Amino acid sequence: MSQADRSWDVETDLLVIGAGAGGMTTALVAALEGLDVILCEKSDTVGGTTATSAGTVWIPGNQQGQCTGTPDRIDAARVYVGALLGEHAADARVDGFLQAGPMMLDYLARRTSVLFAAPPVHPDYKDLPGAAIGGRALGTVPFDGRTLGKDFCRIRPPRREFMVLGGMMVAKADIAPLLAPFRSWRNFRDVIALLGRYLFDRLSHRRGTRLVMGNALVARLLDSLLRAGVHLRYGTGLSELVRDGDAVVGAVFSSPAGALAIRAHKGVVLATGGIGWSRELREKFFPEAALQFSLTPSSCTGDGLLAAERVDAVIERDLDSPALWMPSSVMTQADGHVSVFPHIMLDRAKPGLLAVNRSGRRFVNEADSYHDFAAAMLRSNASSAATVPAFLICDHAFIRTYGIGLVRPGTKDLRKFLRAQYLLAAESIEALAEEIGVDSGELAQTVERYNRFAEIGVDEDFGRGSSELNRFNGDPLVKPNPCLRRIGPGPYYAVAVWPTDLASSAGLRTDATARVLSRRGTVIPGLYAVGADSASIFRGTYPGPGTMIGPAMTFGWCAAMHASSASPAPGPAER
Repeated sequence: MSQADRSWDVETDLLVIGAGAGGMTTALVAALEGLDVILCEKSDTVGGTTATSAGTVWIPGNQQGQCTGTPDRIDAARVYVGALLGEHAADARVDGFLQAGPMMLDYLARRTSVLFAAPPVHPDYKDLPGAAIGGRALGTVPFDGRTLGKDFCRIRPPRREFMVLGGMMVAKADIAPLLAPFRSWRNFRDVIALLGRYLFDRLSHRRGTRLVMGNALVARLLDSLLRAGVHLRYGTGLSELVRDGDAVVGAVFSSPAGALAIRAHKGVVLATGGIGWSRELREKFFPEAALQFSLTPSSCTGDGLLAAERVDAVIERDLDSPALWMPSSVMTQADGHVSVFPHIMLDRAKPGLLAVNRSGRRFVNEADSYHDFAAAMLRSNASSAATVPAFLICDHAFIRTYGIGLVRPGTKDLRKFLRAQYLLAAESIEALAEEIGVDSGELAQTVERYNRFAEIGVDEDFGRGSSELNRFNGDPLVKPNPCLRRIGPGPYYAVAVWPTDLASSAGLRTDATARVLSRRGTVIPGLYAVGADSASIFRGTYPGPGTMIGPAMTFGWCAAMHASSASPAPGPAER
């Protein structure tokens, strides 16, 4: 639509559309730089996928790692990214990210309540030259949700499958004390503190206010946005972008009060979450085997990408993968809620579990990153044997020690999982093969071969336990390989897992300042894209923990700084 035919309901300097980590960072930095900012969010909560994530950011060369004794160098990261991307590492956006990432972190640490800390060990996902064991991936410092007052309800809750007692968030460090509260005085003290805080919270809140991981990051961003005076509009979904000539000058929204036209003098920033649940875009970009389930919010329906295409923007297709994947198991709960549980790191890398396809054979290093696991599912499914769903196989001792998916460690009564056919069980491997529909002889041979590897501590087929990431997520008490032990006596269990998209990597073509490029490769004046609305600088690969949120926040900072420094104007693509 042309600006000449439009009357405006509201005017602002910068208009940001979508309140995930990328959009919230953009709006926050722009406000701190003196711009009048409106942040429009389609749902009634902020956070998007970030709110249900680990809240980790992957930022090489950061000061936080140096402060905790795990320093990282940008030069090492360049080697790592070069080994991962090859010739595509020359993309100007990659170097722009590496340079701007630490500056973004320092800026937020100085001027906002957004704080990160470096865990001593948090390995990169690929065993390549330049990979880091720690210091490159940062976790969000926990946050007291009570600080937000009435706005606490605006934080998108975590996935309920990851909360305990109906609403208590649990960080990775909390798991061991909760599983063994009487093992030590420290465990007992920590558990009493957690439970006491949670019970007190429930007197006045619908869930716990001790926020960790992605919820803490979103809460810290919201706290800072409110302090900076950013105008947040909830229930306000993008309908179309408005142009004046080639430039984007505003947008029209559907809102609780009807159609709303907002004029933006410094630019419009798309941060709507990428492809998400858009049927049109999923069918266009995703393999058929990955269409059924998604871990993105239901409100994420590709609005930014579709609107941008209508103003001559283009969605990047030449990628290693159109999305970042998770293997997820699915169970319909008694109340009708469908739980889609991502198998991140609590079970797949642990010793005594293997994954098989419909042929009854292994197809992947089960301890590799969730993206690499699910990508292997899709490759195997397309080229050799049906692998969607795949099956995680274990014995009873494994469930007792580690749990599997929705079945928590130590669970004694498995009946509800068996009734829902979430768990499939049998007394022998051959009988389990019949339950899951694979050849019994092949599955028996696969288990026998796996057990031989466990005895010698070397996975000759897939190298399980050979990388830092594998060992980090394994069980250090198991020797010689923390990711391998024999599949022992029955009963035996299987859980089906499906490839689900965590976030799309196919997004709009942008330059190093997050400006959107046209089909001709020129800048579309006044239009920026960050987060999953922008094509991944890593081209659908997954270098390490936080390599979606890290670039989303970094390019949000870049877009805000660019918009605040000058009126958007046509310029060469910096790519």
